[in-house]
Amino acid sequence: MLRFNQKPTAELQRIDADHHLHPFTDTKALNAEGTRVIVRAKGIWLEDSDGNRILDGMAGLWCVNVGYGRDEIGAAVERQMRELPYYNTFFKSTHVPAVELADKLADLAPPHINRVFFCGSGSEANDTVIRMVRHFWAAQGQPDRQVIIGRKNAYHGSTIGGTSLGGMAAMHGQGGLPIPGIHHIDQPYWFGEGGDMDPEEFGIARARELEKAIADIGADKVAAFIAEPIQGAGGVVIPPDSYWPEIGRICKAHDILLVADEVICGFGRLGTWFGSDYFSIEPDLMPVAKGLSSGYQPIGGVLVSDRVAEGLGEGGEFFHGYTYSAHPACCAAALENIRILEDEAILQHVSTVAAPYLKDKWMALADHPLIGESRMTGLMGALELVPNKPDRTRFPEVGKVGTLCRDHAFRNGLVMRAVGDTMVVAPPLVIDRNEIDQLAALAEKTLDDTLAALKADGLL
Repeated sequence: MLRFNQKPTAELQRIDADHHLHPFTDTKALNAEGTRVIVRAKGIWLEDSDGNRILDGMAGLWCVNVGYGRDEIGAAVERQMRELPYYNTFFKSTHVPAVELADKLADLAPPHINRVFFCGSGSEANDTVIRMVRHFWAAQGQPDRQVIIGRKNAYHGSTIGGTSLGGMAAMHGQGGLPIPGIHHIDQPYWFGEGGDMDPEEFGIARARELEKAIADIGADKVAAFIAEPIQGAGGVVIPPDSYWPEIGRICKAHDILLVADEVICGFGRLGTWFGSDYFSIEPDLMPVAKGLSSGYQPIGGVLVSDRVAEGLGEGGEFFHGYTYSAHPACCAAALENIRILEDEAILQHVSTVAAPYLKDKWMALADHPLIGESRMTGLMGALELVPNKPDRTRFPEVGKVGTLCRDHAFRNGLVMRAVGDTMVVAPPLVIDRNEIDQLAALAEKTLDDTLAALKADGLL
């Protein structure tokens, strides 16, 4: 059924093709196919302009933690828009939503983190990290500490700074990136790169690549190491248990600032407030966004440890900020989102109900002929598509089978993302057992349909 005054799908697709450039998109190919027009959403379900109901297995872009249709957040934003729609936090000024949100985030963060620098997105947060860690060391009389070490296949946003921190070769191939002063080490991706090593041995080996990089560059030149607790856009790369303790040891031994990018893992995704809580990471800086407002308003920030905040204070004015840093309406959305997470005990639901139940269903998919590995932590999961189940060889044209599988998923009414030939899910945190049953059934049907298509085309 069409919404009141809604144009037909074909007309919306034509207008979109004429005027809208989409992110991370082959525009020519998309316009030939036609965009999918989403018109409404409720809970974990989307509806498109043709009336198709779709289970959103990706929570938008890893962000709609409390689910769609939360009128309370809309009401909080409306109240704030009527009272104070905008004012900046430059010029020695603040406003009530900024004060209250900063206080709340300090309460939720680890005890040694009590400050926040607000911005509009995770990409902006990671750009802020670059300037903040370099300014911190300059304020300590060590201006040569400029290099930031990240990981290959990591994702820290798509601004120039965020793309540089991330380690995705395709992104670096456009725009002359990365910027100077960024170095990348290998990721803790056991299935794809672990070879014959035991996972725990592999985790130690990959962590110690950081120590080698510090030695090669010189500890007096290295400002920070940045990594996601679990790599999201890189394919839900869950590190072996040995990895993060060794990373923490290395950073402390060489006095390197540790940046845990919490843009995806933060605000309940792993059943804890932050991925750092789950893995017992002790970060100096924590970029946040996405689940901070469940995507209802664009807001991000960097949670800053006492050490870094006090060090920055020794450097005088920090010449950095954004027009929309701590936008009042965005802060109001974040505060109401956090209230819902707390009052409805959603983190407890994830850790005790949703994550264990979905993990059982998800791990059972490992028996499928196409699956080389299934893995899940919290509500982040991945399936590795392989042509020959007994080993870990991959399909010859990386991404072709993943794209085919993703398209079958959409046709079956499930949003499941393809990262190369790795299928990933990260549903809204409010998903219940019945909906998990539906997600698992749709995922299994999608794998069956993909397998049948590969056999029909002679690819298996």
